[in-house]
Order: sequence, then structure tokens, then C-alpha cells
Amino acid sequence: MRQAIEDNEVVTLKKQLSVLIQENDILKSKLLQHETIIENALDAVVIFDQDLNFINGNAAAYQLFQLTKTELFQRSLYDFLSLVPKDEIKQIFSDIDGEETKSKELVVYLDNGQVKFLELTLRKKAIDKYDLAIIKDVSFKKNLERERTINEQLFKDLFHRAVDGIVIFDEEGKFIDANGSFCKSFEINIEHLNTYILRDFIDNQELVKLDKLWSLLRESGKAKGELPVVLKNGQKKIFEFTTTSNILNGYYMAIMRDITEKRSMEMKLYKSEERFREIFENAIDAIMIWNKKGDILKVNQAASRTFELSEDDLVTRNILDFVDQYSESFKQVKEQYFETGAIREELLFYMPNGENKELEFTSKMNIMDGHHLTIFRNVSERKKMEKVLRESEQKFRKIFDGAMEGIVLFNHSFDVIEANSNARKILNISAKEIISVNLCSLFFTELKEHELANDHSIYWEEKTQEITYRHANGEEKTLEFSLKYNINENMNLAVFRDVTEKRELEEQLRKSDTLNVVGELAAGIAHEIRNPMTALKGFIQLLEGSVQEDFSMYFNVITSELSRIESIITEFLILARPQAIKYLQKNICTIMKETIDLLNAQAILVNVQIQLTIEGDIPSIYCEPNQLKQVFINVLKNAIEVMPNGGPIDVHIKQKDVEHLVVSITDRGTGISEDKIKRLGQPFYTTKERGTGLGLMVSYKIIEEHRGSVQVESEEGKGTTFHMTLPINQK
Repeated sequence: MRQAIEDNEVVTLKKQLSVLIQENDILKSKLLQHETIIENALDAVVIFDQDLNFINGNAAAYQLFQLTKTELFQRSLYDFLSLVPKDEIKQIFSDIDGEETKSKELVVYLDNGQVKFLELTLRKKAIDKYDLAIIKDVSFKKNLERERTINEQLFKDLFHRAVDGIVIFDEEGKFIDANGSFCKSFEINIEHLNTYILRDFIDNQELVKLDKLWSLLRESGKAKGELPVVLKNGQKKIFEFTTTSNILNGYYMAIMRDITEKRSMEMKLYKSEERFREIFENAIDAIMIWNKKGDILKVNQAASRTFELSEDDLVTRNILDFVDQYSESFKQVKEQYFETGAIREELLFYMPNGENKELEFTSKMNIMDGHHLTIFRNVSERKKMEKVLRESEQKFRKIFDGAMEGIVLFNHSFDVIEANSNARKILNISAKEIISVNLCSLFFTELKEHELANDHSIYWEEKTQEITYRHANGEEKTLEFSLKYNINENMNLAVFRDVTEKRELEEQLRKSDTLNVVGELAAGIAHEIRNPMTALKGFIQLLEGSVQEDFSMYFNVITSELSRIESIITEFLILARPQAIKYLQKNICTIMKETIDLLNAQAILVNVQIQLTIEGDIPSIYCEPNQLKQVFINVLKNAIEVMPNGGPIDVHIKQKDVEHLVVSITDRGTGISEDKIKRLGQPFYTTKERGTGLGLMVSYKIIEEHRGSVQVESEEGKGTTFHMTLPINQK
């Protein structure tokens, strides 16, 4: 019995197992169908975790985000929302709570830089704890909406901003809509537009034209022409219109342009033509109209008097009958006239009675139907007077322009009227600019405007005097000038000359005298001092060996000061005796490197770094290497001494042009004022507390002997730069 029961249970269980297997197969089949449907779905289907990380998705999802399956499952939806502000992202997902389905629109930024608009339909916890989302790419739809919006906006802008009036009306002429230009032209308030019809603005006498307009519209669907209207205030206007039918729901559209002013101008033009006829006939000057062949077509009475022929006789002539066609002046006038189409000139004309007249004429071609218009005036007498005046002016001009001094004519307000070429050259001002210059303000720039306006005579007297004139580029000149007031009505005369070079030569002469004195003193003093100096140095060395070590510091100081005295004497002797200079072809970069190596130890002691920069390939130059090394030592030592707190010294070598190179040494010291820069190189002038001024003077002399030059740039508080320009070849 027990065995039978167990057999029944086994049979029952097998039946249940068979049913479960069948159900499982059905579920697997359905699952496979669902997976196939999802995998082949056109829209992206994605499964997210609670942090919106991609867990699974179909092929459309990979294609949408343009990533492989592996790459997508390593990303989060947040990775693609960089274009959406963080607070908006929180707002988007904050209202998706519970298990209900919500749709949102997102803007995503893909890894390849592409921007897409997506419609996201999300159901929270659709699959256990995971969220299910269907994502549609609506970028194309968004772009279409955007283009439609833009087109609508463009139409509205065109409609409302058009200069011409645009009105839409129905078959009865009732106004449906209009732009601002139409309302302004018809003086209608846009709010009351629908209360008017087109017939309200047409005068009874013009209703026939309106009826024709409707007929044309019904027959051909379009019409254009002119329509007189009467506004509600009684003002009359004329409109040029273009009308089309059935533009929208059977309505008509008309584009209307106010041509009232145009018609008024045409009327004025007609009246102007009438006045022209009156002027033509009664003008004092001779007026002639002629064709392309030169045949005279029409003349006025003044032309008859000028050419001494009746009007009937003149119109049978050719304009070329009165000129010498082979003269150079006529050929030039003819060429210019046909090139430009208009001309104002003077020519000699031959009258029928044998008299010659100088006529000034203005001619213009193609004034009407290809004809030419010429207006003549007899200037024979005026030409004679001009000749006399011109000869007189030429004499003055030769004196004015040929003068060695600068000559300026100015009015009583000291505004320049004219200046000769030497004046412009001295003042370094162009001919165009000088006529806008005030002479007093130019020379006395340090005075305030009200001081100049009060009394010019304080600074300007009718006597020869000197002033310092500063160019715009900072260059100064010494000018010697004299004035003469009231040479003509509201005209004064200033004559000045540049004596800068003269004063510089005088200054150089004084410096030369000083150098001669220094040389004579050096020759006499140097030998007198050197002999006892030699004895002092010898005995100091002997004495140093026999004295205790406690006093060695004193001997070092004494020896150092004796060496300094000896170096000063050596510099004195350089001034006193001619130097035997032997020029060699040397590379200046090598000379500078040797100099820097020599001074590096001294520089390091005061925390100074000497930095050398060589720009390009520097050619060798003909020079005296030891003398140039002495110059570089002097300048670098000065640079080191003015930088007690240390810092960099920049040495820059470059080729200035084909024939010159430049050595620039820049320190970061206290700088030198402008007035002191001018005195650098003078005997015994120094900016240092214990200096003699001989070092720079010797340096300037060496550079000068090498046919070079020294320029100094300095800014107080920032530093100084010495630019030493040297020729590559000695000539």
C-alpha cells in the first residue's frame, strides 16, 4: 500500500515537473522574443542603477552614445550632461520618485564633441532595484523646430521692420494686418486698423482706379501701379503699390511705398528746368551746348557777344573752328577732358574778326543725350594783371624759399601762416603740420596756456635772442632768432637759424682745452708721483716682513690704496701720451668672455651675475683688443659698483647692420638723471663718491679712436644701459 502511494506521488511530481518545464520553455521563448525586440528596437533601451550608471542596453543605445558596449557600461549618464548646469540636473531627477514613469528632455555632450537632444522616459525600479529608460534622439526634431522658429521670426522681422508699408486685406478691402511703416504712412493706430477699409482713403474722383485694381486682382491675381490716397487729416499722398492675391486664406497683400516726395521732387525738377532755361538765356557768362562732333547746337546771348557772331551764325559753326587744334595746350586739354569727362581750364580762342581772347571755360560731357555743356568767361585782362602779380610773387618766393635761415610768417595770435623749407627742416615739422602750429606754444612749451595768452611780448622782443627748442623725439636744438612785427596786416616775421652745431663746437673746443691742460698736468705729475710711489711700495714690502702679523691688515689697506693711486696715474698717462695702436682682427665675443671671466670673482663677492647673450653669428672686427678689454672692464666695474645689493648684469652683442655691431651692457643700479648723462665722459666728472671720472673719459676716447660711438640710456631707480657701436671694418 505504501509503495503504491509513493508511486502515485512520483507520477504526480513528474507531471508537475513536465508542466514546469513547458512553462519554463514558454518563458524562455518569450524572454528571447523580448530580448530580440529590445535589441532590434529603433529607440535606445537602457537599464540604470540608482546612480544612473549604465548596467545594460541595446544596440541602439551604443549607437546613440557612439560607444562600444564595454565602454558604455563603464560610464554614467551624468558624464554626458556637462552642458547642463548642476542645479538643473538635480532639478530634472529630483521629481522622479516612486515607480511611476516620467519623461524628460536632456542635452548631452558626447565624447566626440557632438551635441544631441534626447527624450528620456524613465521608470524607477522597473527591474528589481534597477531603473528602465527608453531614450529617443530628438535632435532632428529640435533643429526643425528651431529653424521654423527662426523662419517665423525672420518673417516677422521682415514684415515689421520693412521700410515700405505692408498691409493684408480681404476681398472687401478691410484691413486685416499691417506693419508699422504702413500705419505710420497712413497715420493709423494699429489698434484701430480693423475698423478701416481701403476705400476709406480713396478720393471719390479716384475710385475708378480702385475698381480697376480689383478687376486686375481677380483676373490675374496681381496688380501694381500708383494710387492717390487722402488721409483722415486731409493730407494727400501718392503710393506706388504691388499687390498679390490669395497669399493666406484668400487674403490679399499689398506692398506700398510713399512716393509723394519723389513726385514733388520731379515737379521741382521740372520747375528747375524752367529756371535753367531762364538762366541760360540771361546768363552773363557765355554758354554753349555742342555734340560729340563739336557742332554747336545751342548758345545764349552772352556767347554771341563773346564770340562776336549772331546766335544763328554760331549754331552753324564747329567749336574747333575757334582753337588751334595742333597746339600742345589744346592736345593736353582734350586728352584730360575725354579722360575725366569734365574740365576747368583756360585756352586761347581765335575770334572771326582776327582778335585773340584768353577764355576761361568749364566743360562737362554727357549732360543730356550725349551732348556737351561749356561755359566761357573772358579773362584776358585778368591774365595780364595776374602775370604782373605772379612776377612780383616769384621774386618774393625766391628770396623766401632760398634763404639760408628759417623764415616764418605768423599772425598776431602767433599762429603760423607759412614757413619756408629751412624753417620746417630746423623745426622738424612737415609742411602740412606747420600751418596748424602756434609759434609761441611751440617754443615755450613749459609755460601754461594762460601765461602765453596774457602777454606774448614778455617772451618775444624785436631783438636777436637764443632759445632752446625741443623736437617731438626729444632732441634739443639751440636757435638764434629775431622778430619783426606788423610787416603787413595781421602778419609778422620771424627769422631764425640753428646754432646748435656752432655751440657744440664751442663746447668741444672748451673740452679740448681742458684735455690739453689735463694732458700737460698728467705728463708733469705722473712721473713726479711714480718715483716716490715706487720707493713707498718697496719699503712697505720690506716693513711688512719685519712687523708682527697683528698689523698685516694695515699693510693690506696701504698696499691696496697705493695700487689704486698707481691705476689713476696710469689712466693719466693714457691721456698724456699718444698710444701706439696696433689693430688686429679679433672676435669681440671672445674679448667680452675674457673680460667677464676676469671680473666674475669680483662680481660673485657682491652677488652680481653677469649674463652674456650673443645674437646670431658675430663677425670679427679690426680693433685693439687690450683697449676694448679696458673699456669693457671700466663699464662692467661701474655696473658692479652701482649694484651693492647684487642682481643680474645683461651683456648683449648683436650685429646692427652690415657695417656695425653693438655691445650693450645693462645694470640694475640706481640709474642716472638725464642732465648727468650729458656730462658723462667729461674730465673729472663722476657719479661715484670716490670716482675720478677718468675711467669713462678714457673709455669714450678709446671708442672714439675705434671710429665708434657710445649712447647711454638710463631710468632713475631701474638701471642704466651703455650701447657701444663699433665698425666691423676700419676705413
